[in-house]
Amino acid sequence: MGSKTLLISEIFPPLHGGSGRWFFELYRRLPRDEYAVVAGSTPGSSEVDKRFGDEISVIRLPLSSENWGIKSLQALKFYFGTFSRLSRLVKSEKISEVHCGRCLPEGVLGLMLKLRFGVRLLCYVHGEDVQAASESRELSWVVSRVFGHCDQIVANSENTAEILTSKWRVFPEKLVVLHPGMDATVFRPAEPNPAFSEAMGWTGKTVLLTVGRLQRRKGHDMLIRSLPGLTSAHPELLYAIVGDGEQAQELRQLSHDLGVDRYVQFLNELDDHSMIQCYQNCNLFVLPNRTDGADIEGFGMVLVEAQACGKAVVAGDSGGTRETMHPGVTGRIVDCTSHETLQGTLDELLADPGLLRRMGAKGREFVVDRFDWPNVAAKAKIVFSTRP
Repeated sequence: MGSKTLLISEIFPPLHGGSGRWFFELYRRLPRDEYAVVAGSTPGSSEVDKRFGDEISVIRLPLSSENWGIKSLQALKFYFGTFSRLSRLVKSEKISEVHCGRCLPEGVLGLMLKLRFGVRLLCYVHGEDVQAASESRELSWVVSRVFGHCDQIVANSENTAEILTSKWRVFPEKLVVLHPGMDATVFRPAEPNPAFSEAMGWTGKTVLLTVGRLQRRKGHDMLIRSLPGLTSAHPELLYAIVGDGEQAQELRQLSHDLGVDRYVQFLNELDDHSMIQCYQNCNLFVLPNRTDGADIEGFGMVLVEAQACGKAVVAGDSGGTRETMHPGVTGRIVDCTSHETLQGTLDELLADPGLLRRMGAKGREFVVDRFDWPNVAAKAKIVFSTRP
């Protein structure tokens, strides 16, 4: 048996998260006898592993810790306990290369394995992870050590790559950009589904859709603030929000305070099939993201998925969202630190359904060419075989 590459990622299906979906879709398209995955143990994981066992080899370990630093006894216990389990796996599976889903905590585990076994080390960076680490002197020191020992670093966008070279002094020669992908056979345009719209309460509505965790940087509040002005011109408007998170109660309260409750629909988490139908049956997809302190949108996978379903998109001018679209052709980039600016752009687009349709058609062409999984997997194989 030849040597293998091991991906370590706490975030992995059935756990929701763009990075977990990215790793699942990518690594199941790589040769199963050459790649294995250590993923976090979560409820429902056995069903996922059983369903896709012929495509991807997954080992489940507890990868969650409340503290990722190295000063806490709890964190050290987590790191050394997990390192011990991974060490046995490295030996039994003849692992020669380790891929880390994030710089923390997976990157620390990868660093420990590199120092002990001499494995080649690759680390993924998503943008918001390093921005968050930069707020802590301890975590910044730890992440710098990880980057210093990496043989290769994969950034999810050009924006993230720029952060790494300018703020973390990562050498450009060890850095490569690899965008996440999507399955164009799953995320695809479809004729309107009256039964789905009726079940969702969307019949007769012009639906604005946002999919994503309810966090401040996602900007749901800015779109809600734009609704009083928008609904005066578009009384049939409905803002559908798919996702859950720490801002849920605050957003509900904001909708109530502005008197727009009836125009806002909170859908929480949906299964993949229902979420895709939301993309297919909405009128316009909006991710009104902004930079919130050190928190940024590293890429914006939902924008790619919406365009694959033939929908025009609007996104905030922050992080890597600009790289998900052809601005002005498949959608619009807007300064979403102001709800007035967002409102003006939405009002203009909603007034021209023909423009939305043309943008949606162009968006489908754009993302299939750049982000369809077969193309992304082919590029990944080249990246992984390159030795900086």
